[in-house]
Amino acid sequence: MDFLDYAFMQRALLAAVLVGITAPAIGIYLVQRRQALMGDGIGHVAMTGVGLGFLLNTSPVWMATGVSVVGAVMMELIRWYGRTRGDIALAMLFYGGMAGGVMFINLAPTGSNANLTSYLFGSLSTVSESDVTAICVLAAFVVLVTIGLRRQLFAVSQDEEFARVTGLPVRALNLLTAITAAITVTVAMRVVGLLLVSALMVVPVAAAQQLSRSFAATFAIAVAIGVSVTIGGTVTSYYQDVPPGATIVLLTIGAFIALTALATPLARRRARAATAAQAAGDPAECVIPASREAAGKAGV
Repeated sequence: MDFLDYAFMQRALLAAVLVGITAPAIGIYLVQRRQALMGDGIGHVAMTGVGLGFLLNTSPVWMATGVSVVGAVMMELIRWYGRTRGDIALAMLFYGGMAGGVMFINLAPTGSNANLTSYLFGSLSTVSESDVTAICVLAAFVVLVTIGLRRQLFAVSQDEEFARVTGLPVRALNLLTAITAAITVTVAMRVVGLLLVSALMVVPVAAAQQLSRSFAATFAIAVAIGVSVTIGGTVTSYYQDVPPGATIVLLTIGAFIALTALATPLARRRARAATAAQAAGDPAECVIPASREAAGKAGV
């Protein structure tokens, strides 16, 4: 535990824990909406914000947050209205974001490609006190939204038409989800990097789904996996001198593989038990149908 004697590791661990909580917390809604790669697209746009931060001599984290929010809103508007050429518009937005980031940071007096690399792939050793403050504020917003509005966000993620019929403000909730995802990307960029953050938003959720069909249980397991891999990756990067972002993502993928291997025999055992129960003449209602279990609203 000697790494806790260093202030930069204390900051790095705090940032890692917050990322481990927030990324799966919003990622579960993106997975339900089949927008698993949305975080990757926002990460491309956030590069422009990082470059502007260096160019204007302001905080890259806060500048990236503002640009990411604008980009996320544009992505959502394209999804609503750009049905015919939406894919081309999104491609221009993503690649324009990358190009803008490279251009602005090279125009900045104190900027260089080395500065941009630390934001692309994460650099825990350079997390400053101001970065930690920004991460804490932004993470609090993400947690407040994802937990406080979990019922509404879940309903919209499952079936937009049904949610609209029940009177929920679907478009406002979709925008809020996109904005929260954008904020999560900027929270995570100092830990795993803009190019790898999408993995931390999606893979822990996919891993948790191997063990549970309930939304509440999946949410809790995904957050637990996120916190575990971010702490594990941070500590490993300190002792082994390896990139923290890549280490965290590889640990996350390893957790997915391990849980998949564990869940497969358990699923087969449950299927055999259900078949045996039906053969024994148990009433049909004693066996929970997969579709009803998948609805998973227990705990929402």
